[in-house]
Amino acid sequence: MKFVAILVGAWALAGCSVFAPRLQSPHLSIANVELLSSTLWEQRLRVHILVENPNDQALPVSALTYSIEVAGQELAHGAANESFVVPARGSNEFATDVTANMAGAVIAILGRSHGANEPIDYRIVGEVRLADGFVRSIPFDHQGTFKLQ
Repeated sequence: MKFVAILVGAWALAGCSVFAPRLQSPHLSIANVELLSSTLWEQRLRVHILVENPNDQALPVSALTYSIEVAGQELAHGAANESFVVPARGSNEFATDVTANMAGAVIAILGRSHGANEPIDYRIVGEVRLADGFVRSIPFDHQGTFKLQ
């Protein structure tokens, strides 16, 4: 009898994994960066981040944490705690204010052996927390480039 109970429990857990959606990581990219204020030691930035959903279902985002690296140096980290929905196979943009110390990133950018018009690498890493569903958090790690204007 005990064996039957264990078998039924294992079958139930396996059934849950079949019904739980297999969500792909959303793609995040920096859409725009606004300088709000600046001193020698810190900069206040408004970062606009585009979230693209490759899944067949909407992502009800309840929070998002992230870290942004530029030229291999951490530029900023932050969190977006306002809820928003990214439609299925769609995108949504949100803005968040961060305080950054760009000294390390500026030194790395200026110290490059590339020309001034060469693209600069960035990386955005973090986690999306969902408001509902079986899957409650999705990690992400994306890289891209931008050019200094």
